[in-house]
Amino acid sequence: MRWEHYEHGADIGVRGYGASKAEAFEQAALAMTAVVTDPATVEQRERVAIACEAPDDELLFAEWLNALIYEMSARRMLFTRFALRLEGTRLSGEAWGEPVDPARHHPAVEVKGATYTTLRVALEAGRWIAQTVVDV
Repeated sequence: MRWEHYEHGADIGVRGYGASKAEAFEQAALAMTAVVTDPATVEQRERVAIACEAPDDELLFAEWLNALIYEMSARRMLFTRFALRLEGTRLSGEAWGEPVDPARHHPAVEVKGATYTTLRVALEAGRWIAQTVVDV
């Protein structure tokens, strides 16, 4: 499993890879945290449950990231670990993290939302990939 960023105009792409679709979604969420801060600086102090659904994999992936963005904003938290369960077009899972500490996390930007730009979820060369551009 791993993640990466890719450039896209004024925004930034997040991409996750995994042995399963759920792992790719989790890694992309970690990539999104890395847009804001170094994920290694975020402690796993609190668990937040997240659930969403959508008619297909791509829209479910965007809904997942947007649910995380909502929780990040509403709770003023950053997340560093994720555990998902996918059942058809439904996702349920948890995110672990802590409240933002500006002195320690040095947040670079605020992620405003996941877009449909370059939105893709696919099995490629034996591994899952989940990617999209996030608005910062």
